[in-house]
Amino acid sequence: MSATLPDAAPANWVDRHAPPRLRPWLRLGRFDRPTGIWLLMLPGWQGIALADAMQRRTPDLGLLALFFAGAVAMRAAGCAYNDIVDADLDAKVARTAGRPIPSGQIGLAGAWTFVAACALAGLAILSSLNWLGVALGAASLALVGAYPFMKRLTWWPQAWLGLTFNWGALLGYAAAWRLPSALGLAASGQTILPRAAPALLLYASGVFWTLGYDTIYAIQDLEDDALAGVKSSARRLGAAAPGAVLGFYTVSLLLALAAWGAGGLGPASVPAIGLFGVWLARQPRKLKAAGPAGALALFQSNVLAGLLLFAAMVLGGWSARP
Repeated sequence: MSATLPDAAPANWVDRHAPPRLRPWLRLGRFDRPTGIWLLMLPGWQGIALADAMQRRTPDLGLLALFFAGAVAMRAAGCAYNDIVDADLDAKVARTAGRPIPSGQIGLAGAWTFVAACALAGLAILSSLNWLGVALGAASLALVGAYPFMKRLTWWPQAWLGLTFNWGALLGYAAAWRLPSALGLAASGQTILPRAAPALLLYASGVFWTLGYDTIYAIQDLEDDALAGVKSSARRLGAAAPGAVLGFYTVSLLLALAAWGAGGLGPASVPAIGLFGVWLARQPRKLKAAGPAGALALFQSNVLAGLLLFAAMVLGGWSARP
C-alpha cells in the first residue's frame, strides 16, 4: 500500500521523496507525521531551558540537539512498539488499518528489529548525559512499556501518555544541571526538594497539557474506537470533551506559572506563558465547531504551544536578577 495514511499530510516528505521500499519503515516510525517528534522533544527542551534559566545560563545548543535526536529515535521506537501491541485493534479502526503492520507490509519480526535499532540509538544518546539523566531515562521505560495496554485497562490512556511524553521535562532539567547542584549538595546546604520543585511543576503542567491535546486527537476515532472496544478520554467525556479540555489546559497553565515562580525566573516569562495559555484556550472553542474532522489540525497546533512555553523559560533566565 503506497497511499498516504489518513493522519499524515498529503505532501509529507516520506510519500513525496522516500524510496518506495523505505516508506513502510518510515511510516512505522511515524516519520511521515512529525508532530509527535515535536511533542515528545519539547518538554525536554523546556526542562533544559528551566534549569539553565535558574542557573542564569543560555540553553546549551548541543544538549538541545541531543534531545532532538533522542526524541526522533525514541518516538520511532515507541510508535513501532505501540503498533506491534495494537496490531489487532489497528486493523479494526479506519484511520489505522493502513499502517504497515495491520496492512501486512511489515511483519512482527521486522518490526521488533526496527524497535531494537531505534532503542539502541536512543541508548547511545542517553549514555552521553550525566548519571542522573541516565537514571531518569532508564526509569521512563516502565511508562513506555505499559502505555499501549492502557487503552484496554482505563478510560484515561491519554493521562498515561501525559506521564510518558513529558518525562523529558525531568530528564532535560536533570541533564542541564551542573552536578552536584542538581542534588542540592552545594556548599549552601540546600536540599533536593527546592531544586526538584520547579521541574516537578513543569512536568505536571505537561501532563495536563498532553491530557488535553491527546483527548482532542482521540476525537478522530470515536466511532471506530467504540466498535473496537478501545477506551479513551474522548469516549468517556463525550459531549463534555471541549469543556474538559479547557479545564485540563487551565490546570496546565497554572502549573506552568507555578514552575516559573518556583524557579525564580524573571518577568519576561509571563507574557510568553500568557500566550501559551491563549493558544491553548482557543482549541476547545474551535473544537466545538470543528468536530472530528478538524481535531487533527487542532492537535497539531500544540507544537506552537510547546514552543511558546520553551521560549518563556528562556526569557525567564534572560530577565532574572543575577
